[in-house]
Amino acid sequence: MSSASPIPASPIPDSQFPIPGSPDIVLAFSGGLDTSFCVPWLIERGWRVHTVFADTGGVDAAERAWIEARAHELGVASHVTIDGGPALWRDFVVPFVMAGEGYQGQYPLLVSDRYLIVAAALRRCDELGTRAIAHGCTGMGNDQVRFDLTVKALGDYAIVAPIREIQKEHTHTRAWEQAYLAERGIGVRSKQQAYTINENLLGVTMSGGEIDRWQAPGEGARGWCAARAEWPVEPLRTSIGFERGIAVSLDGQRIEGHLLLGKLNAMFAPYGVGRGIYTGDTTIGLKGRIVYEAPGLTALLAAHRALEDAVLSKAQNRCKPTIARQWGELVYEGFFHDPLKADLEAFLRSSQRCVNGTVMLETHGGSVQAIAVESPHILQAQGATYAQSADWGVAEAEGFIRLYGMSPTLWAETNRAGGDHAG
Repeated sequence: MSSASPIPASPIPDSQFPIPGSPDIVLAFSGGLDTSFCVPWLIERGWRVHTVFADTGGVDAAERAWIEARAHELGVASHVTIDGGPALWRDFVVPFVMAGEGYQGQYPLLVSDRYLIVAAALRRCDELGTRAIAHGCTGMGNDQVRFDLTVKALGDYAIVAPIREIQKEHTHTRAWEQAYLAERGIGVRSKQQAYTINENLLGVTMSGGEIDRWQAPGEGARGWCAARAEWPVEPLRTSIGFERGIAVSLDGQRIEGHLLLGKLNAMFAPYGVGRGIYTGDTTIGLKGRIVYEAPGLTALLAAHRALEDAVLSKAQNRCKPTIARQWGELVYEGFFHDPLKADLEAFLRSSQRCVNGTVMLETHGGSVQAIAVESPHILQAQGATYAQSADWGVAEAEGFIRLYGMSPTLWAETNRAGGDHAG
């Protein structure tokens, strides 16, 4: 439906009307198209709307002020901004970096701030004495699963999802929302008309437009990362210090985790580090395609991996990817509060007890490399250097190879006489 088409009334089930005696509802609010639409839609159905913006990074003071002004422009009863950076670092970044692997081996789970956003909104519900919470998730994406399952895990609340309701009647939802707001004199940012954009401390994700059509992303689909022509000429070097697998310092200066990640974003984004196009399996069964940018997280993962590879045993390094994959699948698919996630994190934290040291990173643009590692726990035998020298003799090496390869050697010897008839 075009923006000029008339807007018919949508049939709204009884569950979308205010709970008797409690017209207050808390809306997780970002100021984007979907949550901007939700405010007047809820008000027109009798709700008194209270918005919560959980600032999980990615926006500056001017943007926070704009989001607050946007909420009041839309007619909310109250608006609060919550600093979600420390919680996002503690509850997601720390275990994610310990795990060290993105969803399906690639995507760095950049929308995991959703779980902290829900928690902040529910705290506001408790302050207001209401059990009604609303969100702007669509009925086609993963975020609805993350929001709804987190609400259900944290208490007994009624969930209102305006976008899912209008999708029952309208296929071109974004155009319908824009028309709805335009009829009420509410403008929409030009970029939000083409893309769904999410920014937080972890990075930026962009979908919609030509991205959804499996075409090359346009120039508008760019967030923090500079284009190739804009990369600095001089390479960037920086060092990150770790204690028990947690980043605690940058270039020798101790700094709080969420501030450290913010600095890494600012340092590596001009070099285009951490930008990619991801296609994967969504929770609800569709194929999802996004452009993402995670400069700081990409650098942090590279540093941690280099240190971990040097100090963990071979068995630990072989086991951890399995744990990481399970942990990532739980977080991606909405099971942030599943007990298995806590079980996996207990293993991850145990594996990090010797992940202490400092890693030097370097980038010339596009990618980042760990070029030096310092740690008292590096598993290096005294007097032994790979492929050069060792503190054992050649006869010992030959004996080890003979015993280590006994099974395949016996198979070959037994079946060689039979030519090609074995098996």
